[in-house]
Amino acid sequence: MASSFDPVGVFDSGVGGLSVWKEIVKILPNESVIYYADSKNCPYGSKTKDEVIALSENIVDFFLHQNCKLIVVACNTATAAAIDYLRDNYPIHFVGMEPAVKPAALSTKTDNIGILATQGTFQGRLFRETSRKWADGKKMMIQAGEGLVEIVEQGKAESPEAEALLEKYIIPMLDKDVDQIVLGCTHYPFLLPLIKKIIGNRATVIDPSPAVAKRTFDLLALQKILNESNKNPYYKFYSNGPAPAMKKILAGIISSDFEIVQADK
Repeated sequence: MASSFDPVGVFDSGVGGLSVWKEIVKILPNESVIYYADSKNCPYGSKTKDEVIALSENIVDFFLHQNCKLIVVACNTATAAAIDYLRDNYPIHFVGMEPAVKPAALSTKTDNIGILATQGTFQGRLFRETSRKWADGKKMMIQAGEGLVEIVEQGKAESPEAEALLEKYIIPMLDKDVDQIVLGCTHYPFLLPLIKKIIGNRATVIDPSPAVAKRTFDLLALQKILNESNKNPYYKFYSNGPAPAMKKILAGIISSDFEIVQADK
């Protein structure tokens, strides 16, 4: 039986899930959190469903050995490909990345919505079902953000290369009168300064990370494993590949010292 003092596990194909980690520790300051970056196998977007399931299983097994009480799949592609399988095969609760089509559909004034995500996310059941349910009658312009994950992983989120690629993807959306742009990959919030520069006041950007953190809070509370003690929560970071971008991002969002442990999986 899980204890309230056990840690929460958060994983992504790389550093992107730190955008979710940041929101989780903001609303759950008493929780210990273990983060795993599968940087060796990043990006997931071009991999098959079976490949993503196998990679996700390895990480879940790692978290279970760390006595995690809940696992957040902080990766849209892994959620799309693997979360149904994980829920069916592991006795632990999972929180995934829900495609933020609903808030975009409810907020649009032009009935035109833009979705920037990976190809793997667009092919997933969750995206198809959410789109059918909430975007009926809306025009959706979907764009695979090829190359953006790699740019963030290389620590180049503020580079001219990143800006040029974002302009290529976003300006055609704005030209189609899109007024809501959904970030469908957890790496993309680290590109927000450039995205907002390109968009100006022409559209609203929707980042689902705060909603995922809220769902994590709610599920812990529902299962009665919310840590309400403020005694010594800890954060651990693991990566199985190069971690310069991870160090750079963490240095900007965490005030205390941290260590990135090299994982062998």
